[in-house]
This record gives sequence, C-alpha cells and structure tokens, in this order.
Amino acid sequence: MVDVILGLQWGDEGKGKIVDYFAPKYDIIARFQGGPNAGHTLYVDGKKMVLHQIPSGIFHQNTINVIGNGVVLDPVTLKRECDAVAAYGIDVKKNLFISERTNIIIPTHRALDKASELAKGESKIGSTLKGIGPAYMDKTGRNALRVGDLLDKNFTSQYIKLRLKHQKLLDNFHFIEDISSWEEEFFEALEFLKTLNVVNCEYFINNQISAGKKVLAEGAQGSMLDIDFGTFPFVTSSNTISAGVCTGLGVSPKQINEVMGVTKAYCTRVGGGPFPSELDDATGEELRKIGNEFGATTGRPRRCGWIDLVALRYACMLNGVTQVIMTKADVLDAFKELKVCTAYNINGKETREVPFQMSRVKIEPVLESFEGWNLDTTQMKDAASLPATMNTYINFINKYIGAPVKYVSNGPGREQIVHV
Repeated sequence: MVDVILGLQWGDEGKGKIVDYFAPKYDIIARFQGGPNAGHTLYVDGKKMVLHQIPSGIFHQNTINVIGNGVVLDPVTLKRECDAVAAYGIDVKKNLFISERTNIIIPTHRALDKASELAKGESKIGSTLKGIGPAYMDKTGRNALRVGDLLDKNFTSQYIKLRLKHQKLLDNFHFIEDISSWEEEFFEALEFLKTLNVVNCEYFINNQISAGKKVLAEGAQGSMLDIDFGTFPFVTSSNTISAGVCTGLGVSPKQINEVMGVTKAYCTRVGGGPFPSELDDATGEELRKIGNEFGATTGRPRRCGWIDLVALRYACMLNGVTQVIMTKADVLDAFKELKVCTAYNINGKETREVPFQMSRVKIEPVLESFEGWNLDTTQMKDAASLPATMNTYINFINKYIGAPVKYVSNGPGREQIVHV
C-alpha cells in the first residue's frame, strides 16, 4: 500500500512538516520526483532543518527513506545534508536507500541552468539554478548518468563525454565562468555516494509492499508546477502530481491508496509566472511578513495572495485527492476579513476552469469575502476549539474543491496540527 503526500499549489505548502507528522505511521518514506530545488523545512529539537534531497522521514530512526528513480540527485547537496543529519545522531547509511536508476546532476548541468536563465533576460522563468531542468533534459534525451553508473569502470569516460556535450552548449551561450571548484567538490561527493545503499529500487519497494510495509510517497514542489498540467512554461521539469508516483518509484497504480494534498490557507508563489489571486499591496506584504514567506532553497521573497480555489479544485481533480491538509492557518489569525478566489474573469467571461496558457490571458480573480477569526489559534489542540468563522471558511473550501480538509496546521511545530 502506498499513500501519497503532495503539494496542491505552487510548492512551499509546508509538506516537510506534514510528512514528518505522518512518518511514524509508515515504514518507508519515498521521494518520487524533483531535485535540490525543493526545500522541505522541519523543526528538530526546536532547530530549523531544511532538507532538499533526503526524504522528510529521516529523523525517525526506524523509518526507511528512499530516493526514487524519478528524482534528479545532486551528490554535493546530498553529502552536505547527510553530514547535517548525522549531527543529530542519525545513521544515513542505515536508513537511506537510493535507486540505481536515479539521474545525477553534474556541475555542467548547473552551469547550463545559469547560462540559459541569463540568456532569457526579462523572460526568465525563475529557475533555482540547481541544474534541474538540464538534468531532466539529459534524462529524456537519453544522455544522463545514473547512480548505478558509478559502479561501472567506464564511468569517467561517460562523464567526460557528457561534459563535452554540455561544453559545446555553454560555448554557444558564451558562458566563461570557471567551474573547476564545482567539479572537485562533485567528485568528492561521488565517493561518499558510493558508500550509501544503492538498490534496484522498483524490486526493493515492491518487495517491501508485498511484505505488508506501508509506504508514504513524498512529493516536491506543487501540482501547479507540473511539467504537463502546471502554468507552463513557468513550471518545474518533472511530474509533481500523483501519477508521478508510479513512474518515479516503479509501483503500479493499483498500489496507490490515500492521496493527501497539502495547501496553505492562502496562496504563495516563488519566481515568475501567472498568479491570479496575487496581492501586490499592503495585505500581500502583511501575509509575507507574518508567514515568513521566503524560499527555503533560495531565500527569495514569495509572492502572496488569497487562496485560489479554481486552481485548488483543478489540482484535487488531477491528483484524485482523498483528503486535504491546510497549513499556516495561523497566519490568517490577524486578518479581520478574508477573501477567496472562486472564479476567473477572462475577457469578460467568468470561468471556474484553469485555461490552457494562463500567461497569455489577463485573468481578473472573482473574490468572495469571509469574516476572519481575528484571534490566536496557535495553541488550539482539537477541532472543538477552532473558531466558528474558521470552520465556515474551511467548510466553504471543502464544498468548492470536492475534497475534505481533514487536518489544519496552526504553527510550525510538529505538535501544532488539528484533526478536524
């Protein structure tokens, strides 16, 4: 049995804490897509910890953590994270497993990412410059190096061949930055990667399922950044929706059980791209300030706005969401009035559907107002203590998106979550 936790917006929904909260119920936590452009923030012993590659169940001693074949792996980032996790007494060589089919990000992928983004000028998409896009391009172009290749005696020649291919592209971009220090760090990290558990993951994970083990598949980014169904071209390079679990871990659709979607009580986005409910005013700035809305990976300030129910219902439909977890509800504690986007007005016509190319049309959000609860909810422990106005807000969302909000997160702490 495989349950799924994934984001329903443009990422940054607080999935790390949610995976950490549910992790004790599972035997295996598995990342199925994305790369080090994803930052999952956890609080361990009161200290902030941001994971970019390692699954968020790593701090649970008896939980197996798997990096699946759908992920693109930066060995340098992985080594850095493993060192940080080890400082908490966690033995990653015991409970971290990596698919031999996982694609490797090499230094020239990062260089290509940077060169490509610079060349776009004002049309840049807001890449994190971690080499994600170029790595996935090599995967689909059948040029990639994979973790299993590290054990091949011809790995160095394979690497040189791929690097030379990249160098020709970099020459076309007139990219002259010296990346020799990147390569030195990269090869040191590869030696560390060889010491970890590299497995034939599809057999490994299916054997675990056959043995009755419970798997939680952990998504990165959010559904509206999906390469096929997101706000193209302002998207990531992988399938972030639940369908990506099957191709990213090697499990069949019949194994998928619960699909738990995570959404903020409002909306944020990092980088470029359409954002119909964005608040480019004092209210948006207040959301950013109270919610501490700055990227876990890049530190970039996030764009903020009211919750977009058109996009949220779309994401629930695509993913087959069975239950919703609403995070950062406490950020709305200070607001006397709340609004939600219930439709898009495009060229004078109202619609509740996400258009083909959001960036090509002018979208005016149709907003509905709600009374805020205007009190501190961070200490509330159960559904009965939640204010009536919050329940009204949640119930409206439930009805609109067609999936029930089952949990409300009311603070960053592991214990700050209410089952409603």
